Amino acid sequence: MVEFVGREEELQQLHKLLQDNKQVAIAAIAGMGGVGKTELALQYAIKYRETYNGGLCWLLPKSGDVGIQVVQFARTQLDLKPPEDFDILAQVQYCWRRWRGGDVLLVLDDVSDYDEVKPYLQSLPSRFKVLMTTRQNLGRIAKLSLDVLQPEEALELLKSLLKETPGRIEKELALANQLCEWLGYLPLGVELVGRYLARKQDLSLAEMLRRLENKRLDERSLSKSKSEADMTAQRGVLAAFELSWQELENDDKQLGCLLSLFAAAPIPWKLVEQCLPEEDVEDLEEIRDDTLLNLHLVQRKGEGIYQLHPLLREFFQYKCRGLDKGEELKRSLCGVMVAVAKNIPETPTLEQITYVTPTIPHLAEVAKNLIQYVSDDDLPWSFVGNARFYNGQGLYNQALLWYEQCLEVTKKRLGEEHPDVALSLNNLALLYDFQGRYSEAEPLYIQALALCRKLLGEEHPSVATSLNNLALLYYSQGRYSEAEPLYIQALALYRKLLGEEHPDVAPVFNNLALLYYSQGRYSEAEPLYIQTLALCRKLLGEEHPDVALSLNNLALLYRSQGRYSEAEPLYIQALALWRKLLSEEHPSVATSFNNLASLYDSQGRYSEAEPLYIQALALCRKLLGEEHPSVATSLNNLALLYDSQGRYSEAEPLYIQALDICERRLGVDHPNTVTIRGNLVYLRDRLSSNPE
Repeated sequence: MVEFVGREEELQQLHKLLQDNKQVAIAAIAGMGGVGKTELALQYAIKYRETYNGGLCWLLPKSGDVGIQVVQFARTQLDLKPPEDFDILAQVQYCWRRWRGGDVLLVLDDVSDYDEVKPYLQSLPSRFKVLMTTRQNLGRIAKLSLDVLQPEEALELLKSLLKETPGRIEKELALANQLCEWLGYLPLGVELVGRYLARKQDLSLAEMLRRLENKRLDERSLSKSKSEADMTAQRGVLAAFELSWQELENDDKQLGCLLSLFAAAPIPWKLVEQCLPEEDVEDLEEIRDDTLLNLHLVQRKGEGIYQLHPLLREFFQYKCRGLDKGEELKRSLCGVMVAVAKNIPETPTLEQITYVTPTIPHLAEVAKNLIQYVSDDDLPWSFVGNARFYNGQGLYNQALLWYEQCLEVTKKRLGEEHPDVALSLNNLALLYDFQGRYSEAEPLYIQALALCRKLLGEEHPSVATSLNNLALLYYSQGRYSEAEPLYIQALALYRKLLGEEHPDVAPVFNNLALLYYSQGRYSEAEPLYIQTLALCRKLLGEEHPDVALSLNNLALLYRSQGRYSEAEPLYIQALALWRKLLSEEHPSVATSFNNLASLYDSQGRYSEAEPLYIQALALCRKLLGEEHPSVATSLNNLALLYDSQGRYSEAEPLYIQALDICERRLGVDHPNTVTIRGNLVYLRDRLSSNPE
């Protein structure tokens, strides 16, 4: 292991910066790339680990959203269970509040945009100490400016790397000093050259220096900004990389270049193997272990997980431009990540989200920087995959960004009139619909339906999907007479085109049944619900979110008919399934709480109903926001419970809040609005006729 030299004073200064402030202390280690910012942060964490008995959390802003990293850390390391469908800021705040006791060191390694991480830090308890490494000026944040090593410190580092051949430095001391100077005393450069010399025991320092002076690269390839005008140290690093590059065979270079195309995040090795299907797996392992790892060109981050240093990633990307197979590697990576995206279901379970999480930064990299290498046929998938990943966790704002980008990119490449544009319109509208943003969803649905009909004809599954989705919107708005014929058309089309037993048929059965139920047409709804449940079980298995939905809806029908003994076990099964598959805190779980509470309420089991209503309301508010129609439903249900118990002073303000939300979000004539208004009027009539 390389000795850590020359930074004791900086360690003490850093500790003082973090401990002097009695509030939340935020400090930054600032300096140029390769100067040792990350190493200093690591050494600080090691040296002062006993000070931070609440633990260390190390985050990588460039590897993805910091908030999501905090949540993942809290889940895996602290066994916390932040609500899956909170917005990400609320999830992070939940984690901060429930972090284990003691002082905590929070390290954000390589911050390039403080505004992106600032919101997550504003609610930190004072026992958290925040340490950032950055190349940027972060304004008023307390800063420790880290410079390159002093000449004597650089020489000491070089000596430590060559300790297996004592006296080697002393024999050529002047050249050793020149070598360190040429490298700009940059720790990364000194370490790489020192390791190279350790392997090449017969290589003189004079020849080493000559090679460095001759193996130059175009400095513009790694130029960061005008503020980094002095590129001496960076040139040294590139030259050191160039020396290692010359050691590589063609297959080694190809693998290094492929790794550089992934995101600046840990890379699951299985993805690398999939990108090179013609290569022998053992041969790839040999290159990785005996060459790239041995030359310190790649780092092992965990079992089956590898990563390039950011500067090395940039270096290999530069080299990839001149590689014969460079373009082929890019297309191969895109193909692998598109396949990953296609395997992310529309409603992923918690297990599926956990499984796919390590691949998400690389899927995002394809969408952001390699989309030109994705075929027209697969164009939407990298965006859709990312959106499904976030949508499945209730991170709707992140999902929305991906769907919006998808629509923009598909229109730009494929033109305004293309089936994938219709798909993108549908996806975006569905997310708006779920958020209760009906006025934004409707024109997108209508555009999607018109496009599908024009491009695909009247009889196509995509037309059926558009009809179903538009009907779903009309149902949500209480426009039942407009919804019903669309559902019927969609169902007829699916049956004709896909057959009676197809996964796309079951949701339309369910939606049509729900419409009939809402209109009190129970005899028409029941057989459809039963068909839906049987179809879901047959096609999807017993443990699937759609099975839970079918159980819940059939129970809803039975409760409305007073068939309580039949409804209760179905509700309980649905709740257990949703908790298992989607986590404890999910909108579907809130729905289940509400419905089970309503059943108990109908039976006069008020003490069992009340806590469920309260949990449902709290979940809806956190997951969907204060203004969502589901919040109004929860408020109304809790008010009904209080009303039936004669707790009028508690019921009235809840009715008022629910009515206000419905009038603004659904309109004054929506069935839900009318129902809640009637409940409030009836309560006030009783209060006026029976004043206390």
